[in-house]
Amino acid sequence: MEQSLLNSLRKGGYIFYARHGEATVGNDLPFLNFQDCFTQRNLSEKGRQQAISYGEVLRQLQIPIQAPVSASPFCRNIETAQMAFGKSSVQVNPFWFEVYRLSGNLLSDEQQRILTTFNSVMEIVPKKGKNKVIVAHTFPKGLGLGDIPYMGTVLIKPKGEGKGYDVIKRLSLGDLNKLGG
Repeated sequence: MEQSLLNSLRKGGYIFYARHGEATVGNDLPFLNFQDCFTQRNLSEKGRQQAISYGEVLRQLQIPIQAPVSASPFCRNIETAQMAFGKSSVQVNPFWFEVYRLSGNLLSDEQQRILTTFNSVMEIVPKKGKNKVIVAHTFPKGLGLGDIPYMGTVLIKPKGEGKGYDVIKRLSLGDLNKLGG
């Protein structure tokens, strides 16, 4: 099973939705400023090591990644993506902040709007022979992709715009390491 999954990933066509590496304890400040990392939780040393390892594992497994990698505007997400794939290979997408907002107190209409947009993004097939990587946030239990551990990845197979997507597998960083052998 694992070898056939790896072979499929090497052919491309998947979305790797990854949560950022381990962040420092605490909360993002109420006056959060994306340009000021001091107002946010940031990667711990373990989180930085996880990010580096993530990129190394995907390269060792020879999984082709579509550039740029998409990252949430939080410092912890940008740093995770840059440490894994290189600074020039990362593009910040403000939409991923919306996924973060799902953990707050939102009206159900707002929550549904975010999830509908998320679903439409997950339906977009990556460039031929490539896989798309998104470094963003976990979801509240029972919503979207559900709880994702630090540096965990949900493998998604998009079916095309308006056609939905399948969740293929949930992988921890350790699971990803085991794919190669």
